[in-house]
Amino acid sequence: MRQSNFVGPAVGEELTEDAGLALIAALAVVMVYILFRFTKQFAVGAVVALAHDVIVVLGFFALFDWTFDLSVLAAVLAVIGYSLNDTIVVSDRIRENFRTVRKGTSLEIINRSLNQTLGRTLVTSFTTLLVLLALLFAGGEMIRGFALALTIGIVVGTYSSIYVAANVLVAMNITREDLVIPEKEGVDSETP
Repeated sequence: MRQSNFVGPAVGEELTEDAGLALIAALAVVMVYILFRFTKQFAVGAVVALAHDVIVVLGFFALFDWTFDLSVLAAVLAVIGYSLNDTIVVSDRIRENFRTVRKGTSLEIINRSLNQTLGRTLVTSFTTLLVLLALLFAGGEMIRGFALALTIGIVVGTYSSIYVAANVLVAMNITREDLVIPEKEGVDSETP
């Protein structure tokens, strides 16, 4: 035996509370960031997608009774960061297309945006998964929980940034008018 760890009930309860608070704080900060960078529809979509990712990863650990420790918590927080980056790329393309594409419904513009980012998203996730699978199978027992949680999170985060976040935008009836850049007052458009 190389290592043995024991966490008592008081420490385990504190770990659970701290983990929950860390996840809630991360999601709150993400929502505020997206609110400033995009709009409330994008913020809600991103947080729903990130919450989905966290719940699925935690669900796997609960369902299969895998050990949840600090390295797994770090992996769940890393999943939030990874998925958020992917969601921002998709959201940025949706916003850009709403501003530049003149014809089409909201659903058509969102579909076009998703098709434009799908290849990049899949390739990025696939290359990340290659490294994670190497860590999972060859990294040893100490890093197995971290690699497992991150592997599940990357797979789930890949489809949630495309399908969950975008569907929330559709459900919230996002329109071109929601994304129009406001014109500055006092600027004369006829001045050469």
